[in-house]
Amino acid sequence: MGISQKPHAVCIPFAAQGHVNPTLQLAKLLHHHGFHITFVNTIYNRNRLLRSRGPNALDGVPGFRFEAIPDGLPPSDEEDVTQSIPAICEFMNKTCLEPLIELVNKINSNNNNGPPVTCIVADGSLSFTLRAGKVLGIPTVAFWTPSARGLLCYVLYKELRKRKLFPLRGILNDEYYWFLCPTLPLAFFTFLC
Repeated sequence: MGISQKPHAVCIPFAAQGHVNPTLQLAKLLHHHGFHITFVNTIYNRNRLLRSRGPNALDGVPGFRFEAIPDGLPPSDEEDVTQSIPAICEFMNKTCLEPLIELVNKINSNNNNGPPVTCIVADGSLSFTLRAGKVLGIPTVAFWTPSARGLLCYVLYKELRKRKLFPLRGILNDEYYWFLCPTLPLAFFTFLC
């Protein structure tokens, strides 16, 4: 298969480790099955990775490269922590549309960097990627990354409401609610986006 015929997926996770890791695993699988991959992280997370793993941490293999876009958050004093989840939700969906469109246009205009982008695979919480795909005329797939426990909580949502266990009435600790649920061991929920 020639380089121009190879499918090219831009993979973009939500900017938290529990989303980056599954998206990276999916990107590796797609690459193994013949896709050219551009993995897009936030500049903040890219810099964290380079600090922890060294300057060659993002050296890709042929057909797999890493790019970064700004997340829109103000600079943080803490360089090696996950940023505020509610802030990431708000800022990424408000400010990342244009940088993503610019990145895809840059990729598509540079024929030496691989085939043109044929699809976007993005975390399901990043609604701006759907708008970017529409603007660019590129199909976009929403990839949902929760754990088995997270999925179980989504499946049991109606039952939790019926038993009046949701909306959550528990111990508020920062942005997290902890509570005991009779159908699950200690369950942990966060309010996202």
